[in-house]
Amino acid sequence: MLFFSNKYRMLWFFAVLILFLINCILICFYTPMIPDQHWAQKIFYFHVPSAWIAFLSYFIVMITAILFLYTNHKHWDNVSLAAAEIGTLFTAIVLITGPIWAHPVWGKAWSWEPRLTTTLILFLIYIGYFMIRSFGGNPEKVSRVASVLGIIAFVDVPIIYFAVDMWSSEFQSHPPRTVVAESSSDIQLYFLYSFFTFICLYVLMLNYRTHVIKLSEKYQRYDI
Repeated sequence: MLFFSNKYRMLWFFAVLILFLINCILICFYTPMIPDQHWAQKIFYFHVPSAWIAFLSYFIVMITAILFLYTNHKHWDNVSLAAAEIGTLFTAIVLITGPIWAHPVWGKAWSWEPRLTTTLILFLIYIGYFMIRSFGGNPEKVSRVASVLGIIAFVDVPIIYFAVDMWSSEFQSHPPRTVVAESSSDIQLYFLYSFFTFICLYVLMLNYRTHVIKLSEKYQRYDI
């Protein structure tokens, strides 16, 4: 069964499309400018929600990995893999949009400061995760090893989030974690809408990718 043959999934797809179109219009034409950042600040509305979606996705990887190890039910492994793929995609977006914002604001695209470095480490851990998935051999053993790695990798997520508190300010380039809460109400409102849009997109992507992985597994099982 095709994913979009379900009318509710198709409606969800168009709803997400409309939400994202509105989000882009709001970001480009209505969000207020911040002094000294100007247009670079617009990236904030993509960069931060992408980071939060990546964190959410890796949390789902951890939870579904635990459920798979406990139940040995393949469904949880499929969801875990789908969440890992999407989380890594959004982490890549964070690592791309971050330097685009940083270049005009910091004067350089990259700095080996704590939050950027720990984010890159998480990205590389998941590259290793996918290498295990691709070249590990026995599928059942690979799934269990990948699940353990997915659980361990989540430890880096709170480290990334609290990096601005864990290291001295002399090593920091990122603003404090309260930057959104302390910003104007207009910025907060547009940010929350952008975050809501990304959440809706993530739900669609996770369901779609899990569906594709399940179909692929079925085709491999029956050599279709």
